[in-house]
Amino acid sequence: MTTIDLVYFDAGGGHRAAARALQEAIAEQRRPWRVRLVQLADVLDPGRRWRTRTGIDPEAFYNTRLAQGRTLGFAHGLRALQALIRLSHRPMRQALEQHWLRSEPDLVVSLVPNFNRVLCESLARTLPGVPFTTVMTDMADLPPRFWIERGQVQHLVCGTPQALAQARRAGHADPHLWLTSGMVLDPSFYRAPPVDREQELAALGLDPSRPTGLVLFGAQGSMQMLSIARRLDGHQLLLMCGRHTRLADALRALPRRAPHAVVGFTPEVARHMALADYFIGKPGPASLAEALHMGLPVLTFLNAWTMPQERWNAGWIAAQGLGRVVRSPRALPAAVDEVLANLPALRRRVAAIDNRAVFELPQILADILATAARPPRGLPALQPEEVLR
Repeated sequence: MTTIDLVYFDAGGGHRAAARALQEAIAEQRRPWRVRLVQLADVLDPGRRWRTRTGIDPEAFYNTRLAQGRTLGFAHGLRALQALIRLSHRPMRQALEQHWLRSEPDLVVSLVPNFNRVLCESLARTLPGVPFTTVMTDMADLPPRFWIERGQVQHLVCGTPQALAQARRAGHADPHLWLTSGMVLDPSFYRAPPVDREQELAALGLDPSRPTGLVLFGAQGSMQMLSIARRLDGHQLLLMCGRHTRLADALRALPRRAPHAVVGFTPEVARHMALADYFIGKPGPASLAEALHMGLPVLTFLNAWTMPQERWNAGWIAAQGLGRVVRSPRALPAAVDEVLANLPALRRRVAAIDNRAVFELPQILADILATAARPPRGLPALQPEEVLR
C-alpha cells in the first residue's frame, strides 16, 4: 500500500489542523493510501532534550507569545530562528535520514515552513525518487527561506496566484507547481448543517435582531481581544477564546452596553461562524479562509504587531474588497459601522470565493505519485551506517 507522510508541528494550530484536514479528505475520497501524521519535533528531538536543557519548549514559547499578544519584533525572531536552523542543518538532516530509512514513505508532504530545505535534502539522500511536496498553509511566502527554497527538486502546492508567482521567481518549474483554489479547510466546514440562527443566538444570551460580530484569534486566543471588546462595547459580539481560559474569564467579567457571549475552545467553529454577520481577527490564513467560506466579511489588522508572514493577507483583504483593514482597535468602531452599512455588497464579494482546496489536494498528490520515479525498495541512496558520517 502507498504510504504518505504528512509533516506538521504545533507552533500555531494551523499546521496540525491542515494535516488532519488533508488526512480526512483523503479518507473521504477512499484513496488507497496509508496516511501517517509526522510531528516534526518528535523526529528532530524525540526525547525533547531541548526542553529539558533549556526549560523552554520552542512550540509552547511561540504559542504563549501569540496568546499574550506579544508579537512585536517577530520578524527579528524569525531570522534568528532561521539562522539556528541553518547552523543545526547537519544533525537535523541525520535525524531525518534515519527516520526516512526506518519508515520508508512513498511520498512526503510538508505542511510547515522554515524546515523544507532539510526535509527535502534528507529525503533525497536516503530515498531517491520519493517525491517531496510542500503544501503552503500561508497565502504568500516570506522570502528568503520561509516556505519556498531555491535550488531543490520538489513540488510546491500554492493556495494563491501570489504564492505561485513567488515560486516561479524562485526558479521552480511549472511541472512541479500546483495551484489550489485557496487554503486548506477542515472538511467539516463544507458539511456544516443549517442552524436556527435566532434560536442559537438566544441560547447564547444574544439578541437575534442585532448584527453580531465574531471575534477569533485562532486556537490560542489573544489578549488583544480584550481591547477589541472594550472598543466595541456597544456592538453585539461572539468572542471565541480558544484555549485561553484567562482571557475568557476577563471577557466574561467585562461590563458592556451590548450583549456578548464568550466561548472557550470548541471544534464547532463553523457552527458559531454561521451565527455571525462579520468577522474580526488577525489576518491568519486559516481564520480568514474559514470566515470567508462561511460568508463573513472581514475586519482585520495591519500594524507593527502583525505577524510578518500574515501581512500580505491583510493587503489582499483590502484589495479584494472583502472587508476593512485597520491599524488598531481604536479604529474598529468606525470600520464596523462602515462594514454594516455596506454588508450586502461585501457579502456578494465574499460569496464569489469558492475554496475547495482540501478536496483538490488528494488528486494533486495522486498526480505527483503517478509521475514519481522511485527505485525499487531496498536500494536507498544511503545505508544506515552512512547516514551517521
